[in-house]
Amino acid sequence: MRKSKIKVVLGVDPGLAITGYGVITCQGSRLTMRECGAIKSGPREIFGQRLDRIYGGLNKIIKKYQPDEIAVEKLFFAKNSKTALKVGEGRGVAMLAAWQHGVPIKEFTPLQVKLALTGYGLAPKNQVEKMVKLQLRLKSIPQPDDIADALAVAICSSQTKFF
Repeated sequence: MRKSKIKVVLGVDPGLAITGYGVITCQGSRLTMRECGAIKSGPREIFGQRLDRIYGGLNKIIKKYQPDEIAVEKLFFAKNSKTALKVGEGRGVAMLAAWQHGVPIKEFTPLQVKLALTGYGLAPKNQVEKMVKLQLRLKSIPQPDDIADALAVAICSSQTKFF
């Protein structure tokens, strides 16, 4: 019996205050969480410092795990356009970190992530979180939500053939 290659996927849920990340490994259909967490910055920090914190944190994770691909959630919508622009800039920094390491980038909308995990693109957030817990065999749903979202993006990427 031939063993399938182990693929490492880094999922990122970009945000300015909290950037969630999740590293999973995929061997065949078996998914395992390696690490997850949040890169946090405060509103009193200078904007450039906040972006640098995201960039530096993701660089460390990329160097540590050397992912085969990085999956980033696309910005879906925001009620406040100023907030959307700032989150978009944080997202750009995450994509730059991936690009500079030569890691292929996949982008997914929240609808695509929900569809991949639950089979229903309009599934409620708690249903997606329960599927993250179930598919990764976790004892509890990772908190804050940004971490669970990042793991969901990684799972979606592991199930999607782009390349």
